[in-house]
Amino acid sequence: MLDDTLLDDPAALQRADHDRALLALAGAGARVRTALRQADAAGLDRLRPDGRPRAVLVAGHGSALTAAEILAALAGSATLIAPLPPTEAAAPRADRAGAPPAFTAGLGWQLPGWAGPLDLLVVSSAAGGEQGLIGLAEQAYARGCAVVVTAPPGSPLAEAALQVRALPLPYVGTVLPDEDPTAAPAAEPDLPAEDPAALWSHLTPLLALAQKLGLTQLPYDALPAVADLLDTAAVRCRPDAAAYTNPAKGLAARLAGTVPLLWAEGPVAGAAAARFAAQLADRAGRPALAGALPQVLTAHRGMFTGQLGAGADPDDFFRDRVEEPDPLHLQVLLLRHLPGTDGPEAAPEQDGPVEVTEDDERPRSFGVRRAHRLAAAHDVRLTEYASTLADPLHALADLIALTDFAAVYLGLAAAQS
Repeated sequence: MLDDTLLDDPAALQRADHDRALLALAGAGARVRTALRQADAAGLDRLRPDGRPRAVLVAGHGSALTAAEILAALAGSATLIAPLPPTEAAAPRADRAGAPPAFTAGLGWQLPGWAGPLDLLVVSSAAGGEQGLIGLAEQAYARGCAVVVTAPPGSPLAEAALQVRALPLPYVGTVLPDEDPTAAPAAEPDLPAEDPAALWSHLTPLLALAQKLGLTQLPYDALPAVADLLDTAAVRCRPDAAAYTNPAKGLAARLAGTVPLLWAEGPVAGAAAARFAAQLADRAGRPALAGALPQVLTAHRGMFTGQLGAGADPDDFFRDRVEEPDPLHLQVLLLRHLPGTDGPEAAPEQDGPVEVTEDDERPRSFGVRRAHRLAAAHDVRLTEYASTLADPLHALADLIALTDFAAVYLGLAAAQS
């Protein structure tokens, strides 16, 4: 069981945070600003596209694919946005120094058969050493696709971008100190945890490019405002803020000892829920199931009728449970985007997502009402968070900032328990 008093011990959190995850999230706003500045310096501000591509293919792994899903949620149906995950893996070769290579260095990608001169391929990598991405860029160039590459300057992928006449955009990496040398060695050194703020280094140049191409209807100042919003969230969710004033710590404590079901209403909240599930697995070591209303109600119905959804223990009530571990129960977290619907007791916009109470008077769709009834019928706790920011990108950043910090806090507190 999680000892939630650890969440109010900044020193203990710092000792547990060997890879500086909290510092990385605190610097997410600065990464957005740096990525925008470097993208303009690389030539993005001088780009004059002839029109929109038929399809935008975004290749990468980890947060690069999450960025593609976010772009798809923001772009709607005007243009096809297709994430390209790796389709194969080979044994990677060690570098010249003899260091063990990362598993991702041996991944391979395949361009769809229909891709051609009307399409755009965006390749995004935090390492820039994946030979599979280099081969994919060469394949796209041979087919006449336009190519954009986001990679660390000087990396093999960035150098290959010049060979295929791609637009090279720099990937903004972390500037934090190295990991704590006293930390225990990683159990799977070739499968390291991803930088929790890497999403913004992938997403910022991708959205800036999308604005230039007319793929989204975002205001011209939407991305700089995201940086300010992330800075505000970092202050609100800082480690020395008490759990009762820190919404991320409160959410982490609420999810401890549960199997989270992350439900979402709408594409913006859906992208945030999928991101939260990935972060819970990577940062907290917790399984979570994400899905969008209304189809998630039928997909997850069996969870409620099984053992995890039971509100009461069917076994002998009087038996001694002192030596038994706490049972796992379901916990539903419902994420929503409610633009311009601040209730009378809602927190101001700078306070982040609002926790929507059961007696909230704002209108609810039938799917949301049915979700509440399903949870109540099986004694499962349902917590609802909504962002009331009008801009969908800002609402998404609002939800992701909260849930990213919550995933890191849950992992750090569990490691110290």
